[in-house]
Amino acid sequence: MLRQSQFHPAPQAGHKPKGAADFLQSNDGLAALLPAVARMAALQKDCAALLPTMFEACDVLQYDADQLVLSTPNAALAAKLKQQLPKLQAHLIKGGWQVNAIRIKVQVSKPRASAVFTKQIELPPQALSAFDQLGKTLENSPGNQTLIAALKAMVARHRAG
Repeated sequence: MLRQSQFHPAPQAGHKPKGAADFLQSNDGLAALLPAVARMAALQKDCAALLPTMFEACDVLQYDADQLVLSTPNAALAAKLKQQLPKLQAHLIKGGWQVNAIRIKVQVSKPRASAVFTKQIELPPQALSAFDQLGKTLENSPGNQTLIAALKAMVARHRAG
């Protein structure tokens, strides 16, 4: 039988957890990619600085041999972006990027996640009183402490809102 500690070793005293960059740098194969990833992120940021609304849905796909390849989710945006290419190229050159050509690829991708707004349920006063009473009448045992705390927090949140 396997023990849980074999899968999740206990942290040692003075041991600091590694961040993502530390982890990537510790692997020779992945560490070689970090400069390229940083360069692509900087290029993406520079493009978005010039065309913020248009570049929300675009990505830098490749930057190699002074050629920049951008992706757009549809042909309509590609057409609009194509009109801005001379301006974008001049901006990037002024920013220190050596870009001799820019190509656009239409790549339909899954929609980007948008913020999800949930509707706050409004409880009637009778329900709040019932939950409040339940929280007060439950036996104060270790098994019920979490439930009692959750009931108190819910009642307080709904009464405050």
